[in-house]
Amino acid sequence: MSNLSRGRFAQFISDRSGMAFPYKEMVVEWNGARVHTSEFEPKQPQLEPKPTVADPQGLQFARPDRVEPPVLIALQPNPFTTIIYSGTTYINVFSPNHGRSTGNVVRFRGATNATGFNDVPTIDGVTDISNTNGFTITVGQINSSGIVGDTTNYYYFQSADNATSGNVTGGDVGCTAGPVNLQA
Repeated sequence: MSNLSRGRFAQFISDRSGMAFPYKEMVVEWNGARVHTSEFEPKQPQLEPKPTVADPQGLQFARPDRVEPPVLIALQPNPFTTIIYSGTTYINVFSPNHGRSTGNVVRFRGATNATGFNDVPTIDGVTDISNTNGFTITVGQINSSGIVGDTTNYYYFQSADNATSGNVTGGDVGCTAGPVNLQA
């Protein structure tokens, strides 16, 4: 036999608001407070963060990223133009979206043959375009007034030879621009 009342008319005092509510409508919150169902607040999910697991380990057969060797870039047909500015011969090189920077060293090669590369053909009296040491380039297209423009599609270098008349285009088909030494 039970000594407890059924609570039909009983009331309780809410731990949150201090108001009296019917005893049968009382609930217990996660923190132990006894409140009315209208005042109930569930536990904030951030109070119980999910357990974190350790970071995954490295791959068993991992290799470091390799550095790609510089490669030859095929140039458009007749990519070279001679420019004479203040008695010095410059060679503009047309290479769309070349991505080069001023100070890069670039070596130019002619079309390939059975044993390697041909020299770049002579243009306007300039014979040193195929120099095996390459040329230090400047980004842009220089004109005969010394004004530099179009840095996206052109770069130029100074030739040791003297051009005959200037503004002569040449180079033929199959010319390439690339590093001084090719690597396998």
